[in-house]
Amino acid sequence: MLPDISNSVLSWLKNQPYDFKNINRGIERETLRVTNHGNIANSNHPKLLGSALKNEWITTDFSESLLEFITPVDSRIEYMFSFLRDIHRYVARILNEELMWSLSMPCRIEDENKIKLANYGTSNIGLMKTLYRKGLKNRYGAMMQTISGIHYNFSLPILFWQEWANFRKLRNCKETVSTGYLTLIRNYHRFGWIISYLFGASPAIYSNFIQRNNITLPFETNNKDTFWLPYATSLRLSDIGYSNKYQNILKITFNSLEEYVHILRNAVNTPFKKFAEIGIKDKDGNRIQLNTNILQIENEFYSPIRPKCATHFSEVLSDALLKNGIEYIEIRSLDINPFSAIGIDKTQIYFLDLFLIWCILIDVSEMTIEELHYSKKNWKIVTLEGRKPNKKINIGHNNKKYSILDVGKIIFDDLYKLAEILDMNQNSVKYQKICDQFLLYLYDPELTYSARILNIIKKEGIISAGLSLSKKYHNLLRLEPLHLLQEKDFKIKARNSILEQKRIENSDLLEFDDYLNNFNKKNNI
Repeated sequence: MLPDISNSVLSWLKNQPYDFKNINRGIERETLRVTNHGNIANSNHPKLLGSALKNEWITTDFSESLLEFITPVDSRIEYMFSFLRDIHRYVARILNEELMWSLSMPCRIEDENKIKLANYGTSNIGLMKTLYRKGLKNRYGAMMQTISGIHYNFSLPILFWQEWANFRKLRNCKETVSTGYLTLIRNYHRFGWIISYLFGASPAIYSNFIQRNNITLPFETNNKDTFWLPYATSLRLSDIGYSNKYQNILKITFNSLEEYVHILRNAVNTPFKKFAEIGIKDKDGNRIQLNTNILQIENEFYSPIRPKCATHFSEVLSDALLKNGIEYIEIRSLDINPFSAIGIDKTQIYFLDLFLIWCILIDVSEMTIEELHYSKKNWKIVTLEGRKPNKKINIGHNNKKYSILDVGKIIFDDLYKLAEILDMNQNSVKYQKICDQFLLYLYDPELTYSARILNIIKKEGIISAGLSLSKKYHNLLRLEPLHLLQEKDFKIKARNSILEQKRIENSDLLEFDDYLNNFNKKNNI
């Protein structure tokens, strides 16, 4: 199956002038705190940034040193980027002796056992979050969990879904929205590798990452600290990066919400031999993972894209999805953009908007297990060898091979048609200009982020290159004035988050073991 927007869909779009003006977006940017020498920081999460448990803007992910910055959901791209940059500006001023790492693949980590797990305090929910991370460490290793990326949250306005339902003669309800997002997700699995081709920026890794993971791929090296694959786009998304080979047994095709939830719940409730061998507790009786199932909790499911919806306190995602339907999708396949001080730029967002809308509008066929297999294979090909001349991938149910360039040109032909309509309805040419810009990347792989950063890394080494960029952006950001927020806003947010964490800790009535048992019973674990 090759992509194509039908003429009837294009004609319908021309009569929908306001549908795409209120797209809601949000960005979550991860970045390691590092020393001025390029080592992972061993310090605790800065107190001036508040409670990582309750600060909605600035938190941590796997470790104390892995920062995560979160923008509020908003339809204004300028607002979102100003907000994200203000967070970076403020944190740069706080980190007097440390830097924010500007690459997806981690800095120098001599001993992964010394990586501090994220600490969320003494409340039951805080202890559970840390224990979950301890489980990740014991299952996959701490090194993998230090890889950083961008998560992009995206949702279309309800007006679009209402008019889309009328056009497709579908029921106008939450099931229609969920079905539309599942179509997007399936097509992202089919063709989202083009995002890694264009925006992948992790073609190289530090030497101890290879040694820790016993990697045998044909790397080239500077005989010092840096290894790379000459045509790689995103090692972060490859099997040697942020991936989980054990989850391949799940075979989630995203053909229906009920199927997705069913498989996810089964994974959370099905023991897995590999993890059972780790055990629940160590020899001293300390818990070392939440459970021995395929997934400890639903968030452990790794995928380049996931369906999401808002959840209430203590509500699990699968319950919320069945009750409310899919409300937005989370793109998880974006590397840190090393050419942006905040890890992402506006051109990427405009292209993502265009591409994600296109993923909804093209073929709505269900995905077979065989097609899912070949889709995953395509992602692997692109992440490891995407810039190699005449590299071919497998497309469709018949597993027919096409060159990346040929499929990319077909995708861009459709994107141009969509861009013209969106620009016409918004009295603009921005989407067409975005297509012009990134089409050049398709014809000339040396323009891609991965090729450009690799040229720098090959000359300087990954640690020196990462440090140079990190220091450059640190000095730039800390001198810039805040644009949307004020310093007092960050201080108030930090203070309130600390008070809220203390309130939660003081209100706990159960011992941690009893809390976990109740959690497991509630979720049938």
